[in-house]
Amino acid sequence: MTELKKRRSNCPVSTSLDVFGDKWSLLIIRDLMYKKKCTYGDFLKSAEGIATNILASKLQNLEEQDIIRRQPHPDSKAKILYTLTAKGIELLPAIIEISLWAEKHYTLSEEWLAMLEKIQADKEGFIKKSMQNIANEI
Repeated sequence: MTELKKRRSNCPVSTSLDVFGDKWSLLIIRDLMYKKKCTYGDFLKSAEGIATNILASKLQNLEEQDIIRRQPHPDSKAKILYTLTAKGIELLPAIIEISLWAEKHYTLSEEWLAMLEKIQADKEGFIKKSMQNIANEI
């Protein structure tokens, strides 16, 4: 288990927020899980508009925390592929729960509503299948 450099407390919520509690890290993880984005350029094209320096910092932190890993790109020596580790894949249920919470309280796109409808029909099955699919892509 990777220990954080600076832990504010032993509280599990606080510890987790130290890893991915900023406004960008979970979006990077989301893009790796759902949007099939896997390069630096892909992340820069996300609708939220992350700055290059912030992206570089967040990717480095997620890698240091063993949430993502860097791999050589098979088609370009100038590019790096980012993939989720097993530890990163384990965040899928949390991201699903955050998404379901947002659906209750905010207006979402049709794309997200369609996916959340599938999730609600069989949440456990969706999580299991998605985790297997993500793991197979690594």
